[in-house]
Amino acid sequence: MSAVTVTVCRGCCCGTARKHPGVDHDGQVGRLRAAAGHHHRVRTSGCLNVCGESNVVVVQPAPEARRGGARPVWLGTVLDGDVESRIAEWVRAGGPGVAPMPPALRALAFPAPRWKAH
Repeated sequence: MSAVTVTVCRGCCCGTARKHPGVDHDGQVGRLRAAAGHHHRVRTSGCLNVCGESNVVVVQPAPEARRGGARPVWLGTVLDGDVESRIAEWVRAGGPGVAPMPPALRALAFPAPRWKAH
């Protein structure tokens, strides 16, 4: 099985104590990395332009699943350890296109934004 990639937004709103005081934002990334395991990738990005959904995490399918039609899953309001654990469990199980999305994550999923080309 190839690696699933988890992208954690750390732009203007996501990952800031100003918007989400009391959330250990640096710890969130570390916990996701540890829980996802060495086989999967957890990375951070700049602003993903969906600030109303912060904190945003995008779970991208492994290449084989992507070739089979799986698409990235965008999750919003990822603000606690329980959600982080469910994301990591899903990733370890194969993520989008391989393992069913847990119902608790389905409630946090939102459509991928559509950006207009300039």
